[in-house]
Amino acid sequence: MNYQPPKGLHAELVRDISARKNEPAWMLEFRLRALATFERMPMPTWGADLSALDFEDLYYYLKPFAQQQHTWEDVPADIKDTFDALGILKAEQKYLAGVGAQYESEMIYKQLRKKYHDQGIIFLDTGTALQEYPELFKRYFASVIPAHDNKFAALNSAVWSGGSFVYVPKGVRVDLPLQAYFRINAKSMGQFERTLIIADEGSFVHYVEGCSAPVYNKNALHSAVVELVALPGAHIRYTTIQNWSNDVYNLVTKRALAKRDACVEWIDGNFGSKVTMKYPAVVLQEPGASAQIISIALATGKQHLDAGAKVIHMAPQTRSHIISKSLCKEGGRASYRGLLKVLPNATQVTAKVQCDALLFDADSRTDTYPTIDVRAERVDIGHEATVSKIKEDQLYYLMSRGLSDAQARALIVAGFIDPFTQFLPMEYAVEINRLIAHEMEGSIG
Repeated sequence: MNYQPPKGLHAELVRDISARKNEPAWMLEFRLRALATFERMPMPTWGADLSALDFEDLYYYLKPFAQQQHTWEDVPADIKDTFDALGILKAEQKYLAGVGAQYESEMIYKQLRKKYHDQGIIFLDTGTALQEYPELFKRYFASVIPAHDNKFAALNSAVWSGGSFVYVPKGVRVDLPLQAYFRINAKSMGQFERTLIIADEGSFVHYVEGCSAPVYNKNALHSAVVELVALPGAHIRYTTIQNWSNDVYNLVTKRALAKRDACVEWIDGNFGSKVTMKYPAVVLQEPGASAQIISIALATGKQHLDAGAKVIHMAPQTRSHIISKSLCKEGGRASYRGLLKVLPNATQVTAKVQCDALLFDADSRTDTYPTIDVRAERVDIGHEATVSKIKEDQLYYLMSRGLSDAQARALIVAGFIDPFTQFLPMEYAVEINRLIAHEMEGSIG
């Protein structure tokens, strides 16, 4: 490692991180206020069990080497091999408008195709954006998720490092996805990237986020903050495909603001971690705004994935649709926790929440904790929830056609999660189905 301070969190570490990044005074003040907020706020007592998370047994900043690179050839061989094995280089060449790779606390690689750079698109790591676009950065940073939003947003605000900054100019459509990949590779590591995406009027961007970590049998923490701003008529699609190892606490805050006639889509896949608490949110601020949140959680063994969605309708003539799919096997637990809120005067709102769970055995568990708060008249609100298991007659039919038990289960599951995969680019959908097929091997009904 190029730089590795001792474990533990304190004000001097925060000052050191800010100084090494050569940040302006306002950012250091922001960090220190956030640290005080974090120390003051209690741990959440709802959701998953966080009692084994020891904040003093974590590294809060690890810098893998001195400089960010713009060609894979210049990335150190051991790190490059990790990302090559994950298919990042191949994906960049075939499918992506731009790609970023974060290793521990810093983006070690960032590249945007020339045609998109020439259109005025900004795609940088967040720290570089602070230096190169200070006014634009300061205008939107923490405008969607303030440091006092929750304890882990405060922690991120104090020690954030890395992440992506995206700005898409008026009327520009990015016809290929931008992707960032986040890798925790050290024991007892805390990763705290900060992502900010601004889609100007009438623009479109699809951002894909991937996450992974090796197994160390030591707790690690991923606590990101993601802020999206969709200005009038803009369309943002944000896709997450996480496959953390089973010793990672994944405690993330994600929220979007949608202005007049803007559309925000969260496509959220949760396939790993020890514990996940994540609830992508959209605030529909102006008339005509719309939101769609589609999430899938696959909980296996001792995993507890407490995930869901939040939509707040602040304006009339706004629309939202939440679809949550969960699968639990071998004692895994998945919980849907959601909020649908319609404020006074937000009339002519249309909103629907759909939660479906698939259980594979008697040891697994699923829970639904929906909150629906409607304070306006002339609205159309729907909510439905189902819990089911794979039926023996389904398996019998598919196996009579020559499929193995595992293949039959994987095919049934593929149909169950189709609302999620149909929104993915083809190459990602194929990988998700492969992951599901792998998870179905050895499953019991």
